[in-house]
Amino acid sequence: MPFHQATLTIHPRGQGLQEITDAVAREIGRSGLARGVAVVFCQHTSCSLVIMENADPSAQRDLEAWLNRLVPESDPHFEHTTEGPDDMPSHIKMALTRTSECIPFADGRMLLGTWQGIFLWEHRRRAHTRQLVVTVVGE
Repeated sequence: MPFHQATLTIHPRGQGLQEITDAVAREIGRSGLARGVAVVFCQHTSCSLVIMENADPSAQRDLEAWLNRLVPESDPHFEHTTEGPDDMPSHIKMALTRTSECIPFADGRMLLGTWQGIFLWEHRRRAHTRQLVVTVVGE
């Protein structure tokens, strides 16, 4: 089965959701495939991927605020703190969310819902460089 694979480099400026829908769509276009599946995989342990509403930014803010309440930086039980107070919470947030997303496409376009977007969710406070592997499989 034909496939296309590329690595995207993303530069989040700190905690938060950064939409990557257009970047994934470009890789599907570059693949030359009409229908199939695109898999996006994050090669890191302190950020994650999520499909989330992309129309109203307050939905993204509410999601992030909720996860920050669930996994606070101030937990005195964390042992893994060498890289700072946001390190272990970032690993837990990644484990509770996802490191990959699978998106079907047809006629060269992703079959996302009307208000859905693909986001890299950076859990660390400082800027990082993140690598995402996009694998497009289809016909």
